[in-house]
Amino acid sequence: MPRILIAQCMQEVSTFNPHQSVYDDFSVRWGDDLLDYHRTVHGEIGGAISVFDATQDVEMVPAYGACFITSGGTLSAAGWDRIASECVAAIAAAPPVDGVYFCMHGAMAAQNELDPEGWLLSQVREILGESIPIVTSLDLHGILTERMVKHSDAIVAYHTYPHVDFFETGQRAAKLLLRIIAKEVRPVTARVAIPALVRGDELITSTGLFGKCIAQAKEIENSSPGLSAGFFIGNPFTDVPSLQTYSFVVTDNDPATAEREAMQLAKTFWTHHEAMTVHLKSLSEMVACVKSHTGGTIAIIDAADATSSGASGDSNAVVKTLLQHEYRGRILVPIVDPAAVQMAFDCGIGSTIETTLGGLLDQRRFEPMPVTARVRLLSDGAFRSESFGEQWAAGPTAVLQAGNVTFVVSSRAVSLYDRSFFFAHGQNPQHFDAVVVKSPHCQPHMYAQWCSMMLNVDAPGSSSANLKTLGHTRCPRPMFPLDDNVFFAPTATLFKRT
Repeated sequence: MPRILIAQCMQEVSTFNPHQSVYDDFSVRWGDDLLDYHRTVHGEIGGAISVFDATQDVEMVPAYGACFITSGGTLSAAGWDRIASECVAAIAAAPPVDGVYFCMHGAMAAQNELDPEGWLLSQVREILGESIPIVTSLDLHGILTERMVKHSDAIVAYHTYPHVDFFETGQRAAKLLLRIIAKEVRPVTARVAIPALVRGDELITSTGLFGKCIAQAKEIENSSPGLSAGFFIGNPFTDVPSLQTYSFVVTDNDPATAEREAMQLAKTFWTHHEAMTVHLKSLSEMVACVKSHTGGTIAIIDAADATSSGASGDSNAVVKTLLQHEYRGRILVPIVDPAAVQMAFDCGIGSTIETTLGGLLDQRRFEPMPVTARVRLLSDGAFRSESFGEQWAAGPTAVLQAGNVTFVVSSRAVSLYDRSFFFAHGQNPQHFDAVVVKSPHCQPHMYAQWCSMMLNVDAPGSSSANLKTLGHTRCPRPMFPLDDNVFFAPTATLFKRT
């Protein structure tokens, strides 16, 4: 009876967000609670469980799961030390196992550890030894460090953006792990580093040029001797020494094919990399577009403050600009401001409060904006996501009405890549003339399919697609688009477990 250990450690950070993440920003689950929760969520671990449940005589050993409530700034040293020690202790305390499925993100960074995933995998190796197979699943926005590949028998990555294949990624990882345990396959991995950081609509895999690269990777994965293939385009806002794009191919004991195909994937990507940028409208151009527009809802994409990319969520730059230019349309805005929420709770529903909104967390980029607002709704901020049913926690939350602007104000950042934060607090974006969307891309039905205009704006923020404004200091250089005339001569590095 194969016994499989299941562990999770996931967070995506922006190292340009000055507001640090802490331990309490994670949902932590131990033992059977890890399985019980993920049986109800359409995520990677849920996908892996479905495979293990359907396989005769597999015993699951759930050890530990730490998953960010949302992305954020660099994890504090104390937060990382606690998560790392808990995770390692749980794995060390587990009974002997025949394999490990480790669910990770890949764009985590702490004050005192810039490669947390690689460190954890190295510790698992020390505990379990070199012969126990480990399969690691990762977000394609992860950063594929050498330690991560070295200590994993195989890597499996998402194939979609916006991400809709969490469950399927877990299934792919679980099936591959079972094949390795059964000694049906002997994985070898080739990795190619590509000096590019990319953003924009061409990354949408269903319609963009990156989708052609992913289609090529899927063909490799589904062929013989392919086992896994894909890309890691990194999170450009997690500025760490290994930050860049990577192609990778895992084959069944065929290093020549792995190397050749990973190189070809990298070359295909490089032919398209210059198109993988986004045209951003200045805030003044945004005002002109919004004020001249008639009919339908305008989605103002403020990806510079995308909480799912690690930003602080407390930007008021877009709404402040619209109000300064006397825009009269109905505006829906999400924003993080625990002090304003506390005042709303103190005063109660129906009261009018004078407060400020925004500019508390990222004070270098934003200043508090004075508002007089009526308190319309108060909530504990706990809800399930529209997309995959995860339990999300925005902390105490208030809906404030200030003239033509409806603010949904949370105490902590929460993911905004769907509409669930709005819906959970009684606000339907379709009932507004303009909605500030703090996510670079959402599934089309969230906004794009029904909004009359989608505006990508060049606002300040720690997850701005205007990458040259951020100030990278750790990633390799030269790097597109941070530098001009970047040269790329692909070389592959091979990894194989002993």
